[in-house]
Amino acid sequence: MDMSPDSSIFWQFGWFTLNATIVYTWALMLGLTLGSLLIIRKLSNALERTRWQNLLEIIVTGIVSQIAEVGLAKPKHYVGFLGTLFLFIASSAFCTIIPGFEPPTGSLSTTTALALCVFVVVPFYGVQQQGLKKYLASYIQPTIIMLPFNLISELSRTLALAVRLFGNMMSGAMIIAILLTITPFIFPIVMTLLGLLTGMVQAYIFSILAAVYIAAAARSVRRPCKNANSDNTNIST
Repeated sequence: MDMSPDSSIFWQFGWFTLNATIVYTWALMLGLTLGSLLIIRKLSNALERTRWQNLLEIIVTGIVSQIAEVGLAKPKHYVGFLGTLFLFIASSAFCTIIPGFEPPTGSLSTTTALALCVFVVVPFYGVQQQGLKKYLASYIQPTIIMLPFNLISELSRTLALAVRLFGNMMSGAMIIAILLTITPFIFPIVMTLLGLLTGMVQAYIFSILAAVYIAAAARSVRRPCKNANSDNTNIST
């Protein structure tokens, strides 16, 4: 039993190794990209819309609403990054129902890469919203003594994001693999469904935490109801 998709090697030549993590990561990205292109090529503003467009609008509206609830003033400005994080992690968990599929989020290298994306994006949005001088000044608040502690906090929460997602996804896959070897098929099916639920929850938690970190860096304050409503309207346009 493989502990991680990194252990499943499909092809190796010298220093280059093509393992399951790389293959399934690119397969997911390709599937999400092609699926998005197929859905958006026939977008309509009329009352009659395809079921796929309705599904896409429900997902996007839900993500925008959750970003607004975190406290970001312009949720649509962040939906590209945060929505992609959520969809990638959620799709990775959902595809575990496919026989032989190993979720790339079960690899520490993938979860670390996702956490590093958050680590880079947080100061980017912070500088964008506050300006470089004001953002850097936040690291020495309330006194300059807090500088090393604030830096450690930035690094530790990035590590926590990576390890939390990796641990939950890997443990779920391992439990299902163990049950398949020692119990009848009906029980692992139930555990697979619970694993799907866990994966969706982890996707939600990861993206929400990323939104919280961005909101803290941007120091943006959402006005109750008004901004959220205005950002959620005309989502298909």
